[in-house]
Amino acid sequence: MSPAETSVERDLPTPEAHDLLDLTRDLVAAELAPRAAAEEEAGRFPREVFRTLGRAGLLGLPYPEEYGGGGQPYAVYLQVIEELAAGWLAVGLGVSVHTLACFPVARYGTAAQRERWLPDMLGGETLGAYCLSEPHSGSDAAALTTRAERDGDVYRLQGTKAWITHGGRADFYTVFARTGPDKSRGVSCLQVGAAGEGISAAPPERKMGLRSSPTAQVSFDDVRVPADDLVGGEGQGFPIALSALDGGRLGIAACAVGVARAALDAAVAYARERRQFGRPIGEFQGLRFLLADMATGVEAARSLYLSAARRRDAGLEYGTQAAMAKLFATDTAMRVTTDAVQVLGGYGYVSDFPVERYMREAKVLQIVEGTNQVQRVVIGRALTHPR
Repeated sequence: MSPAETSVERDLPTPEAHDLLDLTRDLVAAELAPRAAAEEEAGRFPREVFRTLGRAGLLGLPYPEEYGGGGQPYAVYLQVIEELAAGWLAVGLGVSVHTLACFPVARYGTAAQRERWLPDMLGGETLGAYCLSEPHSGSDAAALTTRAERDGDVYRLQGTKAWITHGGRADFYTVFARTGPDKSRGVSCLQVGAAGEGISAAPPERKMGLRSSPTAQVSFDDVRVPADDLVGGEGQGFPIALSALDGGRLGIAACAVGVARAALDAAVAYARERRQFGRPIGEFQGLRFLLADMATGVEAARSLYLSAARRRDAGLEYGTQAAMAKLFATDTAMRVTTDAVQVLGGYGYVSDFPVERYMREAKVLQIVEGTNQVQRVVIGRALTHPR
């Protein structure tokens, strides 16, 4: 059974953006989708894919062209993420996380820092990890305990970060650490090379899905970080982290739409081919209604993340809309992938067909970049305590 691609009408601003989406689809069809199932089963991390994407100009799309980025609107970048995730979630999510890890330097770094780091980051030569969560401070990020103490011209970094995508495989870590006593105003952001002495990673977590994307604890044992590698001012790390997460949540929303769309395509293809009682099962009204609801959810989720992205591109506040997009898109992905398994029946429950993998992958998207319960807190706070 080959998936039947549902029609996606892309709202793209320029011919260049259309070319980027065409390039992405070609790469997905040739390089990603054919490998995804086997690599996920084996838990192999496709590091070379990120170099390929960087050299193709797809790894730094929302960042300035002068540093090797694509200079594209966020709304274009997210549609590329959706296409990547539809072919292989580990790659789509990996690009989103890498983009998140680059954000502090790109937005808050000095000119010297941007010139020093961004070309390799955006060109795919170095891969990043975003280190905010800790074993005992996930959703309550301001409660982090990793410390960075100034000692002359270096910071001495001590602590452990948890649930780090690319942990142990990244070339650099964007680390948020406590440099002062205040809960939120005492956090700073440091750019830390992965080869530094005192850095170690635990074995990757054994996950239900997303197995080819390594997730691990990373420990920093008296790591000496040059003071020049502080990003933004001392004590400015927490607002930097929150600002980065707003964009990261949109990346997860786009990933969720990609996975949901892949599941919908597989379900539609199966419904066209599978025959029962002398006709394709897609002709039965009950199943058509199920597919209709799945397709409507995918379209609505895409519209929501694009609406939030356009606010970002226009320079408007978009944090609440990003939370809404992440919440709705990932809940939709969970529902759509579960329904896809139901459409395929027994075949949906076996690994010979991809929908069981999509369902396992969709679950993690409701958790990463802030659980969906946290997204509801963000949205509810905005409604009851408007600025």
